[in-house]
Amino acid sequence: MARAVFFEHGYGATSMSRIAEIAGGSKTTLWTYFPSKEALFAAVCDDLVERYGRALTTPIDPSAPIAEQLRLFGSALLDTVLSPPMIDLQRLVIGEAARFPEMARLFFERGPARGKARLASLVRAAMDRGDLRAADPALAASQFVGLLQARSWHWLLLGLVEDYPAEQRMAEIEMAVASFLTGWKPTD
Repeated sequence: MARAVFFEHGYGATSMSRIAEIAGGSKTTLWTYFPSKEALFAAVCDDLVERYGRALTTPIDPSAPIAEQLRLFGSALLDTVLSPPMIDLQRLVIGEAARFPEMARLFFERGPARGKARLASLVRAAMDRGDLRAADPALAASQFVGLLQARSWHWLLLGLVEDYPAEQRMAEIEMAVASFLTGWKPTD
């Protein structure tokens, strides 16, 4: 219920009173579970990440070949960020981040930061083995995510397309992996 209200009216225009009214409950009950609008928004983020956050749950193996693991992670990440509810959440956050930086921070910490940290640990293992050039694994992880989101994510986020077929996603993942491995190739 709260998710629908946030998505329809935005973070700034949503009040705890309005959510309680739409839910048909009392403000007192709502405040008992969520002491602030931020806490309620955090719960909405957590619920969406739990439901759609494949990038946080797909098993990855740091000892496996890095290209294979990047493909696996890339597919899970795009499945996550391109799902309609996550697109809606990202639109909300981007649209209100300047006015409500705490709301944006909550979203980032609960989703993107966790995914990038997971990817950075995978990249660090490949750097330690010498499969990738040794440098900042967090930077490398961010760059890989940027490669993955360079087209399909922007197009869906901006509403330029309504769907992004699986074969196009896979082609983009392959190109992102190839570009990343070229850019992070170990120096001789």
